[in-house]
Amino acid sequence: MTAATTEPTPRRGTVLPLIDEAAITRRLEELAAQIAGTVASDVTVVALLKGSFVFAADLVRALGRAGLHPRVDFLRISSYGSGTESSGTVRVLGPLPDGVAGRPVLLVDDIADSGRTLDAVRRLLLDAGAAEVRICALLDKPSRRVVPVPVDFIGFTVDDVFVVGYGIDWAEDYRHLPFVGRVELP
Repeated sequence: MTAATTEPTPRRGTVLPLIDEAAITRRLEELAAQIAGTVASDVTVVALLKGSFVFAADLVRALGRAGLHPRVDFLRISSYGSGTESSGTVRVLGPLPDGVAGRPVLLVDDIADSGRTLDAVRRLLLDAGAAEVRICALLDKPSRRVVPVPVDFIGFTVDDVFVVGYGIDWAEDYRHLPFVGRVELP
């Protein structure tokens, strides 16, 4: 585990480490090698903001070490607000990425949960002319899937727990944690 084993929450409860920093680093290299063996070297990485920004940044560097030359773009979406459960409504906040028409796309998200967000964004990118859209998620919660969506590359499969850290927030808090932790409420 990391040096910090717990992080007190300003609300209530505690954040307990679920996946430590070293495990994330190892898995990133494995994912990059797997992705490099599957996608075109000039793939466009579309990272979903805000939750995937830390994962996407580390993944893009790992993809470079694996021999790819990815372009990077971002799409800001929202489905959680300040709660711990998805609202079920996917909102695109801002324009779609430019330049995906005719290009292979790697859609990167923090969590494959219900599948609603990934399915909606995948369809938007395909409608915008992307040649193909493959999906990579740091975390997968298959027990929560409502919409079947093909997640091609998965960092870690986790149980149905509320997680924070490594870019993932709870009402904009905890993105700074270098590990993925689960929130334990009293």
